[in-house]
Amino acid sequence: MSVAVRPGPVPSPTLRAALRAALRAAFRWHRPLMVLAVAMAALTLVGLVGLVTDDRVLTGLPIWAKPTKFALSTLAYAVTWAWLVALVREHRPAEARWTHRAGTLAALLLGVELVIIVLQVVRGTTSHFNRTTPLNSTLFTIMAVSVVAVWLASLYAAAQLFRVRGLDPARGRAVRAGAVLAVVGMGLGVLMTLPGVAGPTGAAGITGAHTVGLPDGGAGLPLLGWSTVAGDLRIPHFVGMHALQVLPLLLLGLELLAARVTVLRAAAVRSGLLGVAAAAYAGLLVLLTWQALRGQSIVAPDATTLAGFAAVLLGAGAGAVLVVRRRRA
Repeated sequence: MSVAVRPGPVPSPTLRAALRAALRAAFRWHRPLMVLAVAMAALTLVGLVGLVTDDRVLTGLPIWAKPTKFALSTLAYAVTWAWLVALVREHRPAEARWTHRAGTLAALLLGVELVIIVLQVVRGTTSHFNRTTPLNSTLFTIMAVSVVAVWLASLYAAAQLFRVRGLDPARGRAVRAGAVLAVVGMGLGVLMTLPGVAGPTGAAGITGAHTVGLPDGGAGLPLLGWSTVAGDLRIPHFVGMHALQVLPLLLLGLELLAARVTVLRAAAVRSGLLGVAAAAYAGLLVLLTWQALRGQSIVAPDATTLAGFAAVLLGAGAGAVLVVRRRRA
């Protein structure tokens, strides 16, 4: 007896055409960065499979946690910067060539960094700060040079955003503030390599650390690995880098709310609120960096740190109220 198998839902031709058109448009933003994004999506799937099938542990975490985290972060970086490169090309065609080249350089070198991270996972050892053998030292040096070059490329692209004219005021503020904070957050990674800042490193041949006050590899948050017993410089590094996604997403939320909230329909109000949000985000970044440098865990803030968080929240709330009241007045 044959059994009929009912096929699952199939996207309509119109939806498939819309998705293809959206993908083609995204690849026109900046092809190398979008190719990197696709590769990072694939690596994320590989990393998730590795988390399930590979029971090895490295520095207290599943060995595939690091490439999975880096793949997701790089995916967000690649898509966002591809969009911003297209924004510069649209509004400042004269500067588009060098901005495009900066994006291409970043895409290539981030790809190199992720290849090394995966290679070291396959070899069962760490990638960052690892100078325990000549090969490990060479690979880490390549990564370090690549990261510096990516930072310089990002700095150049961020500077070009300040030369773009004709943007909605709130959108311009969101992308410029987000880009600046992202470059600052990337730069905070250098703290992990400075002698006497992080560590102790806990092993010969290790020339840096994420954790402040204790060796790397102690108790940490699930998957993220951020230390729950000491300061962790990865936290401000991560928070700063992803301002470039958070602030534009916040703006998108304000624009959607404008359909229901009358006061948000004014571009000046949205711009003012984005300015408040950017200032609060910068304050949070400073506070997280200060907390990590004091060797204090993110999950165990002392009274001084809590007072700092409260000050940032109160300042943001007061600023938002002033922006709205000024518009209504």
